[in-house]
Amino acid sequence: MTLPPVRLTADEASALITALAAADASTPYVGAARTAAQKIAASMTGPASAAAQELAARIVALPTRSDCEVRTAVEQALANNLVLRLSYTDAAGHESDRVVEPAGLLTADGRWYLIAWCRTRRAGRGFRLDRIAAAAPTSEQAQPHNLTELLLGSAAVGAVRPTALTSLGSPPRESD
Repeated sequence: MTLPPVRLTADEASALITALAAADASTPYVGAARTAAQKIAASMTGPASAAAQELAARIVALPTRSDCEVRTAVEQALANNLVLRLSYTDAAGHESDRVVEPAGLLTADGRWYLIAWCRTRRAGRGFRLDRIAAAAPTSEQAQPHNLTELLLGSAAVGAVRPTALTSLGSPPRESD
């Protein structure tokens, strides 16, 4: 994809590069985040570019347990709306195999969760990405599920979606 010229302020560019640079190995779409940061930095010129790159160089993320294959499988299932088979260990240490229909991702307290319709439990469930031992998308299309409805009744019922991108000059709607 290409974009028409986008004029970011130095602060906006620094914020984007910093946020993207802070993504660690457990963050979904981390590879895309890193290349996006490089593209933003490469598109900038002059003192703003140097300032943004210098700030990003001062952001350090401690490594966390990461399973690249699990993260990639979750990303693929979400992007292509595919049913996902996974092996999961819950907080009590119980292992189970699940077939789920991914609806979205949630982040809380530095952890990432796959929010999905669990066919085993016949209900919406959250699966911590660092507790998924194995994951593989199937070729079966997942049924669409409303993320907000899956979160109802969970600890994440008050979750707030990031502000939707709106055209410049348009105030955000109340529901955003």
